[in-house]
Amino acid sequence: MIDAKTLLLAALALLGTAFAVIWVRSIARRRASNPEAEIRPTALQTAIGFGTNFFDTLGIGSFAPTTSLFKLWRLVPDELIPGTLNVGHTPPVIAQAFIFVAIIQVDLVTLIAMIAASVVGAWLGAGIVAGLPRRPIQLGIAVALLLAAGFFVMTNLGLFPAGGEARGLTGWQLALAVGVNFVLGALGTLGIGVYAPIMTMVSLLGMNPQVAFPIMMGSCAFLMPVASTRFVQKRRYSLRPALGLTLGGVPAVLMAAFIVKSLPVERLRWLVAAVVLYTAFVMLRSAFSERQPVASSAG
Repeated sequence: MIDAKTLLLAALALLGTAFAVIWVRSIARRRASNPEAEIRPTALQTAIGFGTNFFDTLGIGSFAPTTSLFKLWRLVPDELIPGTLNVGHTPPVIAQAFIFVAIIQVDLVTLIAMIAASVVGAWLGAGIVAGLPRRPIQLGIAVALLLAAGFFVMTNLGLFPAGGEARGLTGWQLALAVGVNFVLGALGTLGIGVYAPIMTMVSLLGMNPQVAFPIMMGSCAFLMPVASTRFVQKRRYSLRPALGLTLGGVPAVLMAAFIVKSLPVERLRWLVAAVVLYTAFVMLRSAFSERQPVASSAG
C-alpha cells in the first residue's frame, strides 16, 4: 500500500511538472512574439544560481543573497526581483524538497498542514505582489533583507532556541504553526526567506531543529510553483536571470546534498549578513530617491 510520504512526493512531482509546462509554454510564446530576443542566461546569472542554491541546501538561504547580487550588479529591475526569485528558484527548491522529505523523519500531519497553509498564503500573496508598483516592492524587499540580516546574526550568535526532540505538533501548537506558515507563505512571494523563521518556530515549539529542513523545503516546493505561476502569467519576472537560477541551481543542490553535505558556514553567514544589510540600505535609498517631487504652488 502506498504510504502518505510517497503520495506527498508524487503530488510534488505533479505540481513541479505542471509548473514546468506552464513556464516552457510561456517562454515559447515569448519567443514566438520576439524571435530575436536572447533568452539564454549569462555565465554570471548561472553562477549566481549555482552559488545561492548550493549554500541554500546547506542552510544559508537563497532569497536574500540572490536579491543582493541582483541589486549590486543591476541584473534585474527592482520591481521584477520577487517574481524572478520565485520563478528561478522553484526547480532547485523542488529538488531540495525531494531530498529532505525523503531522508528526515517528520510527522506527516504536521508537514502536510503547514505546507497547505503556505500554499494558500503564497497564492494570495503572489496575486498582490505581482500587481504592486515599483516603490512598495522596493520597500518590501528592503524590509525582507533587514530581517534576513538579523536572522543571520542571531544564528551566528546562538540566539535561536535549542529546540527539543519532537517530530510533530498537535492541538494549539499545530494551529499556531499552521497560521505562522500561512503568513510566511504570503511574505515569501516578496522575497522573504522562510528558513530562519521556521527554524525559530519549530525550536520554540519543542521540535527537533532538523525538522525545519523538510518543513521549509516542502513548504517552499509547494508554494513557489503556485506563486511563480502567477508571476509567469503576468510576466512580472526577468526571464534570463530566472533561467540562470534554475540551470545553475539544480546541479548545485545535488552536489551540496550528496557530495559536500556540510561546510563550516558561520563565516560565510557573517559575510552574507554584511552584504544583505548593505543591499537593504541601497534598496531603501533607491525607493526614496526615486520619489516624484511634489509640485509647489505659486505664491
